[in-house]
Amino acid sequence: MNQTYSVKEKMKQILILLIPILITQLGMFSMVLFNIMMSGKYHSSDLAGVAIGSAIWSPVFTGLSGILLAVSPIAAQRFGAKKDGEVATVLSHGIYLACIIAFLVITSGYFFLDPLLEKMDVPGRVQVVAHEYLVGLSIGILPLFVFNVLRSFIYALGKTRIVMFILLVSLPINFFLNYVLIFGNWGFPELGGAGAGFATAFTYWFIAAMTAFVVKTQAPFSQYAKASSFKEFSFNECKEILKIGVPMGLSIFFETSMFAVITILISKFNVTTIAAYQSALNIVSFLYMIPMSISMALTVLVGFEVGAKRYSDAKVYSWLGINLSIIIAVVTGLLVVLFRYKVAGFYSNETAVIHLTATFLIYALFFQISDAIQATAQAALRGYKDVNPAFIMTLVAYWLVCLPLGYLLAHNTNLGASGYWIGLTVGLLAAGVSLSIRLLYIQRRKYEEIHIQKAYG
Repeated sequence: MNQTYSVKEKMKQILILLIPILITQLGMFSMVLFNIMMSGKYHSSDLAGVAIGSAIWSPVFTGLSGILLAVSPIAAQRFGAKKDGEVATVLSHGIYLACIIAFLVITSGYFFLDPLLEKMDVPGRVQVVAHEYLVGLSIGILPLFVFNVLRSFIYALGKTRIVMFILLVSLPINFFLNYVLIFGNWGFPELGGAGAGFATAFTYWFIAAMTAFVVKTQAPFSQYAKASSFKEFSFNECKEILKIGVPMGLSIFFETSMFAVITILISKFNVTTIAAYQSALNIVSFLYMIPMSISMALTVLVGFEVGAKRYSDAKVYSWLGINLSIIIAVVTGLLVVLFRYKVAGFYSNETAVIHLTATFLIYALFFQISDAIQATAQAALRGYKDVNPAFIMTLVAYWLVCLPLGYLLAHNTNLGASGYWIGLTVGLLAAGVSLSIRLLYIQRRKYEEIHIQKAYG
C-alpha cells in the first residue's frame, strides 16, 4: 500500500483491495451456498438439517474468527508505522491462537453438540443431518482458523489477489466433492446433507495448505514467516491480539448468534418455513459479502493511515467506504426484489418453498441498506482500534432491539415469520446510526489531538 493524495486515488486504492477480497468472500460463501443448494436438491429435510447445522456453526466460527481478524488492523498499523520487525510477531502469535481456539472448539463440540440438538426439538431426520453435517465440518476447523490468520496477515500488507486466486482454484474442488458426497456419484458414498460438511472440510485443508505455501515462499510475506518468529511465545503479544480481537469477535458473535437464535425460533414452524427462511437468508448473506469485503478493505486502509498518523486520510477512507457500501446495497436490494421468484427457484423445486422465500425477499432492500451501514462503520472503527464501545452498541442493537422486536411481531401479529425480518432491519439500522455517530466522535478527537500536538510541537 502507498500513501494517496486525492479522493480519486483513494477510491482506486479501495477498489484495488476490494475486488480481490470480494471475490474471495464470494468464494468462501459459495461453499456454504453449494451446501445449502445441493442439499435442498437432495431433499428438503437435508436442506433443513444443513440449515440448522450452519446456524449453530456460523456464530461460533464468525465470532472466534473475529478474534483472529485482529491480526489485520494490528499488522496494518505496524506496517504503516514502518515497524516491520513487529509484523512477524503478530503473524506467529495469531497462528498460535488459531490452534488453541480450534482445539477448544472441537473439544466443546464433542461434549455439547448432541445436548444442543436435542433441546432444539426439530424433526428426527433434520436433527440427524445437522449432527452429521457438523461432524464432517469439524475435520476442517483447524485449517480454517489458520487460513483466516494467514489471510488477515496478507490483507494487512495490502496484497489481496493471492488469496483470491487460491479461493478460485478451490471452488471447483468443493463443488465436485459436494456433488459426489451428497448424491453418491462416481462410486462415492451417498451421504446426503452430511456430505456437504465433509466436502467443505476437505476444501479448507486445501486452501490453508496453499496459503501457507505462498506465505512461506513468496515475497514480501516470506520475510515475516521465518521459523525464528515461532520459537518464542509471548503472552503480551497474544494479549494485544485478544485485547482488540475479543471485542471484535464478540460483536460478530452476537450478530451471527442473533440470526442463529431466529433460525432456531423459526424451527418451531413447519419444514417449509425453515427451508424458505434459510434460503432467503442465504441470498441476503451472499449479497452481504459486498459490504463485508468493503469492511475488510476499510479496516486495513484506515489502520494503515492511522499507523502513519495521517488522520485526515483515514477519515476520507472511512466515509468513502460507507457511502460505496450504501450505494451497492440499494442496487443489489432492488435487483433481488425484482427477480425474487427466479432467485428463490435456485434453492428449491418445491412451489411452497419458492413462494415463501420470495415473500421474505421483499424485505431484502431495507435489510441490506441497514446492514451495509453498520458493517462499514464498525470496520472503520476497527481501523482506529476503537472496538469496545462498538461491541456494546452492537450488543444492545442486536439483542435488545432486533430479537425482541422480531419476536413480538412474529408471534403477536399476523406477520408470522416475516416479523423477524422487520425486527432485524430496525435493529441493524439502530446499530448503523450509533456506530456512525461513534465514528464521527473518534475522528473529531483525532483531529483535535493532531492540532494540539502541532500547537505545543
